[in-house]
Amino acid sequence: MEAAEAGIKVIICITEGIPVQDMVIAKAYIEKFDCRLIGPNCPGVITPDEAKVGIMPGFVFKKGRIGVVSKSGTLTYEAADQIVKAGMGISTAIGIGGDPIIGTPTKDAVKLLMEDPETDGIVMIGEIGGNYEAQAAQYILATGNKKPVVGFIAGQTAPKGRTMGHAGAIVGGHDDTAEAKMKIMAACGIHVVNSPADIGITMARVLNGK
Repeated sequence: MEAAEAGIKVIICITEGIPVQDMVIAKAYIEKFDCRLIGPNCPGVITPDEAKVGIMPGFVFKKGRIGVVSKSGTLTYEAADQIVKAGMGISTAIGIGGDPIIGTPTKDAVKLLMEDPETDGIVMIGEIGGNYEAQAAQYILATGNKKPVVGFIAGQTAPKGRTMGHAGAIVGGHDDTAEAKMKIMAACGIHVVNSPADIGITMARVLNGK
C-alpha cells in the first residue's frame, strides 16, 4: 500500500503466508493506483540480461524467447534450466506466487507474455487449488492459441482438503484437483505434461512442429 502511494509501478512481494484478510484489504486498496503487484509468496520477475527483481538464481536464466508463468519458485527455476538446456532461453519469467490471494493471477501474466513480441512460447506451471489455471486456459483458447503453451500442474497425488506447501494449494472442490485442471488445459489446446521433467523437451518439440 505504501509502495503504491509512492508511485511504484511494479511491486514485488516475496513474503509468504500473509494473512488473507490483510491481502483482501491491500489488493482492493491498490486497485486505484497505476501499479501491478506480483505475489505475495513469489520469487519475483526476471528478464535475463536486463532486469531481476526477486530471489531467483539469476545464473539459471539465459536470454531467449520462452516466457514462464509459475506459482512455484522452485519449478520456475527447473523449467528455466530445462528450456536453456534444450537449446532455447527465457524472455521473461514471472513467479506469480502461491498464496490464496495474489496481485497478478495466471491469466494476467499469460496475457502479458502473449502480447510480448519477444516471447514465442509460454510455459504455464500451476498447482492444486483455485481456478487461476482454468481461467488462463480459457483465455488462451479464446485468443486462438496465438503462441504454443506447455502446461504442468503440481500436486497430482495431493489428498483433498489438505493444504500442500503453499497456502493457496488446497483442493476445495472437484475442479481444484490437478487432474481436473489438466483436462481443462488440454481441452483448451495447451500441451500438458505429466512430469516437470518433460517441460523443456516438450516445448522444443512443439516449437519445431513435431
